[in-house]
Amino acid sequence: CVQTRLMDPARLARLRIACLALHPDRVRTLLAAHDSGTVVDDARRGRLKLTERARSVLAWSDEQLMESVSGMDVVMAGDEKYPQSLAELPDAPDVLFVRGTIPTAPMVAVVGTRRCTTYGTRVATAAGRAIAAAGWPVVSGLARGIDGAAQRATVAAGQSVAVLGGGIDRIYPAEHDRLADDIIECGGAVVSEYPPGSRPDAWRFPPRNRIISGLSGAVVVIEAPIKGGSLITATHALEHGRPLFAVPGDIDRETSRGCNLLIRDGAFPVLDIDDLMTGLSFCLGPPPRAEQASMSTHVVYEAVGATGRHMDELPALLALPPSEVLVLVSHAEASGHITVENGYVERR
Repeated sequence: CVQTRLMDPARLARLRIACLALHPDRVRTLLAAHDSGTVVDDARRGRLKLTERARSVLAWSDEQLMESVSGMDVVMAGDEKYPQSLAELPDAPDVLFVRGTIPTAPMVAVVGTRRCTTYGTRVATAAGRAIAAAGWPVVSGLARGIDGAAQRATVAAGQSVAVLGGGIDRIYPAEHDRLADDIIECGGAVVSEYPPGSRPDAWRFPPRNRIISGLSGAVVVIEAPIKGGSLITATHALEHGRPLFAVPGDIDRETSRGCNLLIRDGAFPVLDIDDLMTGLSFCLGPPPRAEQASMSTHVVYEAVGATGRHMDELPALLALPPSEVLVLVSHAEASGHITVENGYVERR
């Protein structure tokens, strides 16, 4: 029980510090110099410069503090549920607020610009679907553009984790509220180091990108300008020793310049989805769903026949519900033996 575990004084102090909504660097500095109880005592004695909201959190009773995180999981460094890949980082957050379940399988980050092109959206959708169908959960930021396209594609194919730049009760952008719920319903999670109620202020997003990289075993960048969150995530990936993949683009397009520079400086170029899946398999090992993917390829390949079929025809042919058919098609497409265009499935 989350409430019972949080009654421990040391854990309550750590939770209270997390709920102050300070910059992650400041939290890390404070906890490196003092234990959590001392930090809380110093704050209450006015020895720390705090916002009005943070001062109000210090005045909450323990019961009020726990009530503020009701309906979610609070995962602290050292807990069994705390992701091991994140725990290994020197700048790992002490506390994570979670809705849903963080997968234990190796994850792949897919990130990119909010102002993506049709090309970028198409690649992000195909990549997200293929990665999730292979059994690797997709990690991203739930932002508009590439992030949203990749995570939307995972909903029917597999698991996903969305790392937010605000509280998990304040989905940003608001139009992705339903997508966040879908991610949770499909076995994934929405995660933040910021407490409930935290606004998605601009300064909160650069630090959250280290969590996206930290949770992943590899990072894929699809369309990115020179400046922006995607390149910050890529920088963290290099610092964390994560394999870095980038999708090349037109040399005169601003949203491709960041990816092209990453490739110039050593990132693995993604030539197509098959190439990406091969590269990920080399870095992460065989896909968790390799056997299922092989079966899916055979079943779908036979069902579409030489002339192809529309997706709407497959449930009746396979005697399966549409949701299960979509998963099978995702596996088969990831294998490279079929293509899906405007809902029409054909052998490659």
